[in-house]
Amino acid sequence: MEIIVGCAILKDNKILMVRESKKKCYGKLSFPAGHLKENETVFEGAIRETLEETGYKVELKKAFPIFVHNDNDGVMLMHFLAELVEEGFKYNTDEILETKWLSIEEIKNMDREEFRSYPVVENIINSLENNNLYNLEMYRNLPSV
Repeated sequence: MEIIVGCAILKDNKILMVRESKKKCYGKLSFPAGHLKENETVFEGAIRETLEETGYKVELKKAFPIFVHNDNDGVMLMHFLAELVEEGFKYNTDEILETKWLSIEEIKNMDREEFRSYPVVENIINSLENNNLYNLEMYRNLPSV
């Protein structure tokens, strides 16, 4: 099973999203996320991927419910609520066209086709609105891959 880790960063009642530049999802919006590397914890991976895709250093605060996408071998997505710590670093322009701050209402009013995976976006938005977030301790003892 493939493991994808990422972050939803909140600032001034807006969430940071990235617009993808990869061929298979060109122009689609998503939360900054990517593949967990070998010997990396889910926390380290989420922080690294967020920095690479946004240029922002973050601190993880809470965990969203795990989202499993069952296609072929399956993909497990683990997202974390993060707080912006430092900005101004370069992000990977080979993978990301732009970063964009959007309110929950803006996201909810957008066409589903604008997102790389609307079910993931919907899961995160619903979790935020319903305060369905978990303490990071739940994931602290997960082994690295």
